[in-house]
Amino acid sequence: MSLIVFAPVVILLLGIFYGIYSVAHDIFDYIYNHSRQFIKRKMMLAPKHELILSKYSAYYNLLSETDKARFRKRVQSFMYSKTFVPRVFKAVTDEMKVLISASAVQLTFGLSPIYLAYFDRILIYPDSYYSRITRMYHVGEVNPRMGVIVLSWKAFVDGYADMRDSFNVGIHEMAHAIHFENRIRNEEYDFLNRRALYELEQITARELPKLKAGEPHFLRSYAGTNEYEFFAVSLEYFFEQPIGFTKAMPDLYLTLVRLLNQDPAKLYKNNTVQDGGENSQSN
Repeated sequence: MSLIVFAPVVILLLGIFYGIYSVAHDIFDYIYNHSRQFIKRKMMLAPKHELILSKYSAYYNLLSETDKARFRKRVQSFMYSKTFVPRVFKAVTDEMKVLISASAVQLTFGLSPIYLAYFDRILIYPDSYYSRITRMYHVGEVNPRMGVIVLSWKAFVDGYADMRDSFNVGIHEMAHAIHFENRIRNEEYDFLNRRALYELEQITARELPKLKAGEPHFLRSYAGTNEYEFFAVSLEYFFEQPIGFTKAMPDLYLTLVRLLNQDPAKLYKNNTVQDGGENSQSN
C-alpha cells in the first residue's frame, strides 16, 4: 500500500532530477563548445594582422600555404606572450607587434615551438637610443638580466626594407635572444642541436682571427667582435643572402641549417627569388 502511495512521488522526483540533469548538460555543452570556439579564434591571427604579414614579411610570403598557417599561429602565440613597451612615444601599433613577433618566429620556425619565454618584455624606441650603461647610442640589444629585448623601430624597419644588404636588426637581436634562451634553465632550455652548436663553435674559432685581422671575408667585420656577434651576423646573412652564403661558406651555412632545422636557400630557389649575393660593407 505504501509503495503505491509513494510511487507517484518517486516518479515525480526522478522527472525533476532528469530535467535538471538535461538542462545542466545542455548548459555545460553550450559553454564547452563556445569556449573551444573562443580559444580557436584566439589562436588564429586576426585578418588585419595577417594582412600586415602578407604586406611586409618577405619570409612569410616564401612559405607554402600550409606553412603560412603554422607561421600565423606561432606569431599569434608569440605576440600574446609578450608585453610590448613603448619608449619615448605613446603607443605600440599592431604593425610593430606583428612584425617583431614574426622576426622571432622566422628564426625558430624549423624548431618545435619556441617563444623566448624568458624574455617577456620587448621595449621599442622610435629611433636609436642612448644607453647609460655603455654611454653609447644603440639600435637594439638583449638584456638577459632584465629579461628584455630592446629595438629601435626605425632600424627594425630599415633592416627589412632591404632584404639583400644582410643588415637586419630584428634578425640580429632575436639571434642573441635564442642564444641566451637556449642556455637559460626553463621550459625551453637546451632546444638547439648540440652537435650543430659544437660545429658552430669550431667554425667560429677558425673564422674570428681572420675577421679580427681584417682579412677579406664574406661576413662583415662586426662579426669578428666575439662569438655572440659572429652568430648574430651569420644569421643575418643566412636569411638575407642564403644562396651566396652556400657558395662562400658552405660548412657554416650547413651547420646553421642543422641548428635551425631550415634552409632559406631552398625557399629562395623554390620561389625563383634571386639572391644578390653581394657582401655588405656596413658594420
